[in-house]
Amino acid sequence: MAGNATYYDVLGVKRTASQDEIKAAFHKLAAQHHPDRGGDEEKFKEISEAYNTLSDEKKRKEYDQLLMFGGGIPGGAGGRTYTYTTNVGGPDWQQMFNNMRSGDGAFGAFDFSQFFGGGMPGGARTQRSTRGQDLTLSVDVTAEEAFAGTTRKVTYRVPSTGEEQTITVKVPAGAVNGGKLRYKGRGEYSPTGDARGDLVITTRVAEDPVYKRDGADVRMELPISVYEAALGSQIDVPTPDHKTVRLKVPAGTQDGKTFRFKDLGAPNVKRKDSRGALYVTVRVKVPTRLSAKERESWQALADADKRNYREDVEQHGA
Repeated sequence: MAGNATYYDVLGVKRTASQDEIKAAFHKLAAQHHPDRGGDEEKFKEISEAYNTLSDEKKRKEYDQLLMFGGGIPGGAGGRTYTYTTNVGGPDWQQMFNNMRSGDGAFGAFDFSQFFGGGMPGGARTQRSTRGQDLTLSVDVTAEEAFAGTTRKVTYRVPSTGEEQTITVKVPAGAVNGGKLRYKGRGEYSPTGDARGDLVITTRVAEDPVYKRDGADVRMELPISVYEAALGSQIDVPTPDHKTVRLKVPAGTQDGKTFRFKDLGAPNVKRKDSRGALYVTVRVKVPTRLSAKERESWQALADADKRNYREDVEQHGA
């Protein structure tokens, strides 16, 4: 490539290109030049180096600053040497590119007197390895699958090469909505030939009509009749793992009363061999329709009831 080449030239985009345009150009060139597809390995490294810089907003901003001072592509990028404007006794562009690649900023630890003829070279910096970027995707599971654990075979595409890869995802028992599973070395390839990034999978757990997850704890509402609440009762309650537990409802139980059953919740993914609790909240249901006989009976009970249920309210208003 001719003199004063830039990373924009490598990807064939304008300096005003959007991130989507940069990404599209990279995918096209990477698929064309990837070594696994018979492409030029050195050319692929150049393309990856350019994309690694321009796809990162911070690095791109620093790179654009270098271009303002006459920088282009550092010698040896991707194994080839491009020319760029130099200034005898001026800034060490190679050092500045290394700074930018390593994440220290283009001007990190740089002696600015070089710009003004001081001739004081900045200290040499060693280029750090560049790990591949992480890739992310999500898997959908039912509430029951999340409770007991399950597996999913998923196929995803590596952006730089376009190749499809398949992995069996092991969703642990007790998985929560929004939980993360990390598979090391299954992400994007490194533009410098170093370690691949990771594949990070987010579990998306569907809502259950009865049970609500609160971490490892499970909460549910249990409808009971006004008779069961007033007289007391014993009710068999289904648990999330398809068992039953007997709930003893004391006489006079009020609506909203919550009962706790230890170790009957979901497996705790953060603490091996432990489980959360099952919380059962009773909801007292009042009949909406009464037969004539029922109404007569209820009226007789109401007439005989001399309790003042609004005593606290009446005292407050006095």
